[in-house]
Amino acid sequence: MTAGQLTMGVEEEFLLVRADGRLSRYGPEVADATTDAHGDLEVELKRCQVEAVTGICQTPEELLGQLTDLRGELAEVAGRRGLRLLPSGCPIVPESKPQEITPKPRYLRMAEWFGATVRSVATCGCHVHVGIPDRETGVRVSNQVRPWLPLLLTVTANSPFDGTDTGYASWRYQEWSRWPSSGPPPLFAGLDEYESIVDGMLRCGALMDRAMIYWDIRLSERHPTLEFRISDVAAVPEHATLLATLIRGLVARALDTTTPPPPLPQAVLRANLWRASREGLSGMALHPVTGELIPVQSQLDDLVEHLRPVLGDGLEFVKAEIAHLRERGTGAARQRTAYHRRHELTDVVDAMVMHAP
Repeated sequence: MTAGQLTMGVEEEFLLVRADGRLSRYGPEVADATTDAHGDLEVELKRCQVEAVTGICQTPEELLGQLTDLRGELAEVAGRRGLRLLPSGCPIVPESKPQEITPKPRYLRMAEWFGATVRSVATCGCHVHVGIPDRETGVRVSNQVRPWLPLLLTVTANSPFDGTDTGYASWRYQEWSRWPSSGPPPLFAGLDEYESIVDGMLRCGALMDRAMIYWDIRLSERHPTLEFRISDVAAVPEHATLLATLIRGLVARALDTTTPPPPLPQAVLRANLWRASREGLSGMALHPVTGELIPVQSQLDDLVEHLRPVLGDGLEFVKAEIAHLRERGTGAARQRTAYHRRHELTDVVDAMVMHAP
């Protein structure tokens, strides 16, 4: 199977900020004012957030076009209110109080039950969906690709600041890890074990409903897809498209293999994700195949070679975007470069906000 035979789609979460870089409370109003001409534009948990959802895409170019159009529409609508669209995994400028919850009944129930976990989290991720034939197959694919999660995290790492430099490339991943259902998925014996674990989490109250399965890879409850939730929202749509194309390639390779999944212990995978979250694309991490501690950049080259048989026409796109990523840096690198000029967090916001077309 080639990657081009699989569909893909992306959900991106964004922060809305005022002119001074501080978070706005008008996310629901901005979402309501959009036309949905290029995809779905929705509210999120916090009033300072909005979400853009592409349609089903077949090629990287189609996906890139939709992501670009969605960001452009959101930036334009936000601009009419004097607001700016900020693609950052965490708020950049420090806030003096927790952000308001969007007043939807489900979100309010979440805030009551999960308490400070909800009040403290204002993070933005990038979720990639890849079409799968059935849920049992999705579990098998999850088992095969979970060792690659740390590398995928580094590709769009874009949250070094949260009112100060956190020392991490993806602080969002650390913040999100507070949820009891977050983190890498277990190595499942099959769909029955997946469902048994979810049932146990529901019964103990760690999940309020099935939509709160927050593993880094999960079966979608709304679509016939496998959903990857590992990543920060990308600094630019090209990074998100690269991420989705790599993920789709991994799924295609996994669908073709009959080799048993790597028996990677959960504790080791979590430790490797911590390392990837801290250092990002410029750091070191355990190789998903050999287990050796090597530069993440070398792992990215190995991933391209691993996916070469299935990428087809997407290979040239992947190679070109990886070259651009290395030349211009991830979102985390761009944020720190902007900060180091004058050590002003507002400069970081100015450098990262999206502009209307």
